[in-house]
Amino acid sequence: MTGDHQTLALLLFSAFIAVTLGITTWVSRNRHGSAEEFYAGGRLFSPLENGFAIAGDYMSAASFLGISGLIALYGYDGMLYSVGFLVAWLVVLLLVAELVRNCGRFTLADVVAARMAERPVRIAAGTSSVAVSVLYLVAQMVGAGSLVALLLGGTGEAARSWTVIGVGALMVVYVSLGGMRATTWIQIVKAVLLMAGTIALTVLVLLRFHGDVNNLLSTAAERSGHGLGFLAPGLRYGGDWTARLDFISLGIALVLGTAGLPHILARFYTVPTARAARRSVVWAIGLIGSFYLMTIVLGFGAAALIGSDEVRASNASGNTAVPLLALELGGGAGSTGGTVLFAIVAAVAFATILAVVAGITLASSASVAHDLYASLRRRHAKQYSEVTVARIAAAVIGAAAIGLGLLARDLNVAFLVGLAFAVAASANLPVLLYTLFWRRFTTRGAVWSVYGGLIPAVLLVLVSPVVSGSPEALFPGVDFQLFPLQNPGVVSIPLGFLAGWIGTVTSTEPPDEARHAETEVRALTGAGAV
Repeated sequence: MTGDHQTLALLLFSAFIAVTLGITTWVSRNRHGSAEEFYAGGRLFSPLENGFAIAGDYMSAASFLGISGLIALYGYDGMLYSVGFLVAWLVVLLLVAELVRNCGRFTLADVVAARMAERPVRIAAGTSSVAVSVLYLVAQMVGAGSLVALLLGGTGEAARSWTVIGVGALMVVYVSLGGMRATTWIQIVKAVLLMAGTIALTVLVLLRFHGDVNNLLSTAAERSGHGLGFLAPGLRYGGDWTARLDFISLGIALVLGTAGLPHILARFYTVPTARAARRSVVWAIGLIGSFYLMTIVLGFGAAALIGSDEVRASNASGNTAVPLLALELGGGAGSTGGTVLFAIVAAVAFATILAVVAGITLASSASVAHDLYASLRRRHAKQYSEVTVARIAAAVIGAAAIGLGLLARDLNVAFLVGLAFAVAASANLPVLLYTLFWRRFTTRGAVWSVYGGLIPAVLLVLVSPVVSGSPEALFPGVDFQLFPLQNPGVVSIPLGFLAGWIGTVTSTEPPDEARHAETEVRALTGAGAV
């Protein structure tokens, strides 16, 4: 990339960072430091504001960079991510949004603890929430590194590493100073920028092909090097039984995982009522649905205008397909239009990463402080406020995400998010659904459900081709692969539900009928909700 690209993109990066830091500083001077303010922004956001914030929290680097890149490389098979990420919101709307808002205060563990023994379920749910959040954060770090590597012409390995460190430091600042209120406004600004940028690129792609979608698809197939097979299932997930089972596993994880993501569940507590939470989700579905339809156009547009080989040459996982597409649509390398459009898209992608990491870090630090610290602290030890612990936890989680982000920098960001979704669907979703809908569910069942999904999911990833045994693995030089699938969802999600059922039916404690009845009334009517 030319110096003009670098200068203009860095100026736009700096402008967004300055605006968001200004928002954070302003909010930090106008807060009263309570847990409700830090975790939930005082529950003062409207459904429209929260809907934009949910969309800003959800439409991550995996969506903007990773999905479009997978479509550019694998055509039809890459669209699974777009479909799965969108369909997942129907599960959230129909089964989760209102009930979670009525039953909890700040975290997933609040919902489970409403009818169970608090300490064991808070420790279990808090542990799983942190695990999911760190996996999700790694994907955002990888996206940031890929973006800067492209900006520097693919030679800036040191700059890529420093970018990952810088993003981690910024997210700690956002969360520690501004809490949920600042994070929400950053996500709203980011959602507006991302939608505007995506709409502009989509229109330019369609104009390039005079609105002829058939011409777009046929050109993409021709330049992909795979012919019509590019538009048919099986390019990435075809062939042997393991690839097809991986396809099913990924689809299940994407559809079920959203309802178990801690940073998405946390957004339902920022509105005053359950009705507002439901309306927030409706707004979010409209924005997210429009966005994912456009990512399909961008992915095929990148394949048609740039070619799959050139996308892969820039980044083996396809993470830079959209910035390269913007460069081409603006007039090509060296042109003023290309420079400006590339810089704008790179800045929007960077804004996307910063906003999402702030939301995830806040949710995970809330789990550490509100669930783990509150459950594990000793009675006679020095007591610290939850908000103080949450700020410290944000720094620790940020450091862990930075380290893992540097390690996984060559993996596709959408693929990494698919792993986070699998863990969320395995550990968090079973305990949430059982708590809300099963009268006989017990504390043992809740604990077994969380660990029965979390431990297998993490272990299966560690012994999968993601970590070793393949050229694309984290450690390509070693081979301790035992599990053939890249995504563990098809095994670990049923195990989470099964462990919860076994734990309940073998439990010696009787289910607390009164607390279940109270939780049921509260979930369905909102009576007694905070």
